Amino acid sequence: MTQQSFGVIGLAVMGENLALNVERNGFPIAVYNRTREKTDAFMHERAQGRNVKAAYTLEDFVAALERPRKILIMVKAGAPVDGVINQLTPILQEGDIIMDGGNSLYEDTERRTRELEPKGFRFIGMGVSGGEEGALNGPSLMPGGTKSSYQYLEPIFSKIAAQVDDGPCVTYCGPGGAGHYVKMVHNGIEYGDMQLIAEAYDLLKSAVGLDHNQLHEIFAEWNTTDELNSFLIEITANIFPYIDPDTNLPLVDLVMDAAGQKGTGRWTVQSALELGVSIPTIIAAVNARIISSFKKERVAASKELTGPNGKYQGSTKEFINMVRDALYCSKICSYAQGMALLATASNTYNYGFNLGELARIWKGGCIIRAGFLNKIKNAFDQNPTLPNLLLAPEFKQTILDRQTAWREVLATAAKLGIPVPAFSASLDYFDSYRRDRLPQNLTQAQRDYFGAHTYERIDKPGVFHTEWTPISEASVQTSTPEKLQATQPTTPPTK
Repeated sequence: MTQQSFGVIGLAVMGENLALNVERNGFPIAVYNRTREKTDAFMHERAQGRNVKAAYTLEDFVAALERPRKILIMVKAGAPVDGVINQLTPILQEGDIIMDGGNSLYEDTERRTRELEPKGFRFIGMGVSGGEEGALNGPSLMPGGTKSSYQYLEPIFSKIAAQVDDGPCVTYCGPGGAGHYVKMVHNGIEYGDMQLIAEAYDLLKSAVGLDHNQLHEIFAEWNTTDELNSFLIEITANIFPYIDPDTNLPLVDLVMDAAGQKGTGRWTVQSALELGVSIPTIIAAVNARIISSFKKERVAASKELTGPNGKYQGSTKEFINMVRDALYCSKICSYAQGMALLATASNTYNYGFNLGELARIWKGGCIIRAGFLNKIKNAFDQNPTLPNLLLAPEFKQTILDRQTAWREVLATAAKLGIPVPAFSASLDYFDSYRRDRLPQNLTQAQRDYFGAHTYERIDKPGVFHTEWTPISEASVQTSTPEKLQATQPTTPPTK
């Protein structure tokens, strides 16, 4: 009996599309779903005339595959993945390869690797980006696990991945949970990108009153530029002119302004906090989704809390251009934060990430695919130890040239009461990173004052603690700032 090259478990849309992608590229497949009805529907409809074998038990599914068996699990992350693995392992053989292609937490992938590899199984945790269309026609693939396992799969992955000018959008990310870690950070960057675009839209709509047709034209034009050409800008331009057939109104205006999330953005924030990496734009994006979900509270608050409610008084064309520049500068900061997180995780977990290569595989197939990823790839190819993307010559000059517009946009937003948390977080990140002196010297003094946490000095080495002597209330009340400055010692007194 002829056996199939590849197996897929889980026939939701992503599973179906990946299965069809694999088969279309010359690899016969076997499929299994826990409900027979779903399998039958797939075989009678989308799989008609294709080299697909359906199995209705896991035993039959495993028997239909050539060795080493290559099995892709496409079920909901978490316990369902563990459930499928626990059912599979008793009927698999040493050397068989299990792949988890869902949005699993990288720590779960690390655990599964530790559990499966000693038993003789090979395990791959693979991020898959591109949504339903990407899964069918070419996603960005981010596999991690043992390199020998990846070598068995590379011929398949290279065929089914999106194809760009410098190769397929797949690379071996690293051991253990490396692939799912990369996908997690990809999604965190995606959160930042989407929030920045939403804020640009809000500014153009609320500050200068552009309608859906004007917004379509602006975003379509932006998508033709080297700076902002991207999948997310493209679909944003496509959304604005869509008219709801029931109301004859722009559909985007009828969509509830309460955003959902599936966890990867939150995981990115949690990992950054654990590793001590600053990602304020991504944090702002996650927070923006959270506060948007309090729709009823916001509606009630809008009737009691007032603020500015005006329009931008300058040139509309100039403001549009300033928003474009602010969006690009903010986008650079968001990607800089994501790449900095990947670099730190790579060193901490020994993943061995090649940041230039990760930027390359995001050029096609995935949700954050964008023209300027070529510039990011080149920046890290030229300097693999680049500490921050903001220091790459091209990006540095871009922000230096455009920061005046960026600051003007934020000032306008503040004056008009338009929240721009991700724009603001990006500018704060830039301003904090570029300053050689931040006010945390006071923070350290406070920590030492109330908790004897000690501090370092800028003028001599060592670790210090001071018994800080408070100024008397009377002297504070009766002394002018000039007198206080004159009477304070240059070195804090100690008891």
